[in-house]
Amino acid sequence: MGKIDWELKKFHGDEYSINRGTTYNSYLIREEKNVLREEKNVLIDTVWLPFAGEFVANLQKEIDLKKIDYVVANHAEIDHSGALPELMRFIPDTPIYCTQNALKSLRGHYHQNWNFKPVKTGDKISLGNGKELIFVEMRMLHWPDSMACYLTGDNILFSNDAFGQHYASEYMFNDLVKQDELFSECIKYYANILTPFSKLVDAKIKEVLALQLPIDIIATSHGVIWRQNPTQIVEKYLQWANAYQENQITLVYDTMWEGTRRMAETIAKGIKDVNAAANVKLYNAAKIDKNDIMTEIFKSRIVLFGSPTINKGIATALAGIFEELKGLQFVNKKAAAFGCYGWSGESVGNMNKLITEAGWELINDGIKCFWNPDEESITKCFLYGQEIGRM
Repeated sequence: MGKIDWELKKFHGDEYSINRGTTYNSYLIREEKNVLREEKNVLIDTVWLPFAGEFVANLQKEIDLKKIDYVVANHAEIDHSGALPELMRFIPDTPIYCTQNALKSLRGHYHQNWNFKPVKTGDKISLGNGKELIFVEMRMLHWPDSMACYLTGDNILFSNDAFGQHYASEYMFNDLVKQDELFSECIKYYANILTPFSKLVDAKIKEVLALQLPIDIIATSHGVIWRQNPTQIVEKYLQWANAYQENQITLVYDTMWEGTRRMAETIAKGIKDVNAAANVKLYNAAKIDKNDIMTEIFKSRIVLFGSPTINKGIATALAGIFEELKGLQFVNKKAAAFGCYGWSGESVGNMNKLITEAGWELINDGIKCFWNPDEESITKCFLYGQEIGRM
């Protein structure tokens, strides 16, 4: 019962870039009625606030709203709960099942005292026909209030934000879309949103897997639904949650008069000269989307940061990158710094400090070039790249 948002370009305010649109997935469970039993209808999550009216109108075409027995709010964030106020105008007494933390969040967002039914891991409700909806708390995946729920009989895990991706498609299912597009959005989603909680992700997934529940479908709240080999994305999460890296070396820089850019390109040539197998990538932080850069840093084993010295500091684009890294808490990374200077040359030392503060291994003291690199400086950069490439 959700909404495909083809036009979305930014998420979480302006913090997260959307390249391929997104979806807000809501699910309606309808069990066939039997005169001897009372089967239940359940709505799981809603959609983002701007689409609330459209959502409720579409829902009314599918079911008499008064016949919805339960509403489940797996997560209180506005992109999932935004249509609740509009929906609850029609069914104000319908119970809303959510975690205790979600109850606080929903009240904080909407200032309503709806008929909340707080649940914890293992709690369940009967839907009739021998089926149950079992609740599983998913704290910090990616909010304290998050949970998932599992439908027995049909073996569907409604996972909310876990295992999702910002990816708009009319095809709806994972086996119908382009796989390179799908997984590029999956790893971007993980790198930029879930990485800080990797230890919790790993523990929670193992906890759920230990229950040995058959999973035929993973119904996420963003992007496509996993129906073909659905646990493949679970396996990816376990990889990504454990100090993930590929054989990639990434150079992230900003430049004023192209000197630091020349350094970056020459260092990259030096790396490739001795390590042809390494995937070497260069990104100008002032021109390339920061979330795409974060995804590439997440995949890298070595990252080199470059900035000229500006007012005894570093370029603001690089400062923003380091601020992102501080929050994302990437691990298992090595790094070093480089940059041009004309007066005092503090940028490399500043970046060394920021690398250390990020908890990364500082490879060396870095390399500086005075003014625009001359041939001697270019040679030093090439040799420096070779040194990095041999690591």
